[in-house]
Amino acid sequence: MKRLFFIYLLLLSAIGIAHAEKADSEKPTLIDSNQFTYDDVKQVNVATGNVVLTRGTILMKADRVVVTTNPSGYQYVILYADPGKLVTFRQKRDGGPNLWIDGHAERIEYDSKTEITKLFSKAQMRRLQNDKPTDEVNGEFISYDSRSEFYSVHNTVNGNSQPGAGRIRAVIQPRPKASQ
Repeated sequence: MKRLFFIYLLLLSAIGIAHAEKADSEKPTLIDSNQFTYDDVKQVNVATGNVVLTRGTILMKADRVVVTTNPSGYQYVILYADPGKLVTFRQKRDGGPNLWIDGHAERIEYDSKTEITKLFSKAQMRRLQNDKPTDEVNGEFISYDSRSEFYSVHNTVNGNSQPGAGRIRAVIQPRPKASQ
C-alpha cells in the first residue's frame, strides 16, 4: 500500500500545469461508424464497426460505442474492443501548443459531466509532448481526471489494488531543471 501511495505521489509531482483542453466540454460529439442506432426515448446511441468518436480535441476509436445522454445533457460513453483488440483515446492538453494525453485498454468509459476517463484491462496512458512520450502508466485499471490531471492506477480491473494481483508500472521522465 505504501508503494502504491508513493506511485500516486510521484505521478502527482510529475504532472505539470497543463490540463485537458477546456473547450472540449462545449463541443458536439461526432460519431463515424459502419452502423448506428438512436433511441430517442431512452437517449441511448449505439455505434458499431470501426467507430471514431470526436468531441473537440478528444478522439476515441473502438469497435462498439454506447453513448447515453442524461436529462441534463451530459453524456456517458462506453467504448468496447473486439476480442484481442484495444480501444484508444487521445486528447489535447492546455498549457502548450503540442501537449497530449493518450491511452488504450480493452474498455474505456468517459463521463462528460465529471470529465473522468476510466480504462479497464490492459490499460495504458501516456503524456505526450510533440508526439514524444514524457510519462507513462500501465495497469489493469486507470482512472484519469482530465480537469485536475490526476491518475489513479490499480492492479485489478475493478479499481482496487490487491496484493499478488499484478504489478503497476510508471515511467516518469526527469523534468528540465530551472535555469538559475
